[in-house]
Amino acid sequence: MIASVRGQVTAIAPDGAVVEVGGIGVLVHCTPATLATLRVGEEARLATSLVVREDSLTLYGFADSDERRVFELVQGASGVGPKVALAMLAVHTPNTLRVAVASADVKALTRVPGVGPKGAQRIIVDLKDKLGAPEEAVNAALNGRAVVSPWREQVHSGLVGLGYSAKDADEAVAAVSPQADAELAEGRTPQVAVLLKAALRTLSLR
Repeated sequence: MIASVRGQVTAIAPDGAVVEVGGIGVLVHCTPATLATLRVGEEARLATSLVVREDSLTLYGFADSDERRVFELVQGASGVGPKVALAMLAVHTPNTLRVAVASADVKALTRVPGVGPKGAQRIIVDLKDKLGAPEEAVNAALNGRAVVSPWREQVHSGLVGLGYSAKDADEAVAAVSPQADAELAEGRTPQVAVLLKAALRTLSLR
């Protein structure tokens, strides 16, 4: 497996870039966001994933290893090949994909070209518990003490990341606050995925 490439960018196209590695120009397919960080004539380093087919060897490049990991994991879903996986990362960041899957947000997934409602539902089922929790929802340990995640900020940023306005996100967070407060009153940590799903329901009812 070619895990990364590093070299001078010699060309940039709408769907990829050519990186010169050891005197060889390597074509790397990337998302528009990753391509926007590259400049012809400048050195670049990309995390990569090599997809091997009977008639081709195709290299995909990413801004970091987390993008690469998500690219490889989503291909475990039925009907998702490398092109659709790359399209998913062109529309969503790795974290917003995690949010969409964790909250069963079919609408967010169908924003990806080539993914319909049934395909989105299959993706949610196939990837549940495989992508990991949204990074903001992961509790950290600091000096041996558990740090409770700031759920309001997590839910708000998740909604904004899924395309909702800041105002809509504020209203949805306010709507689910009693549910979170009840959890805290009983000594439980509010579950961000559950609150996010509840917030999405409030928005869909408007």
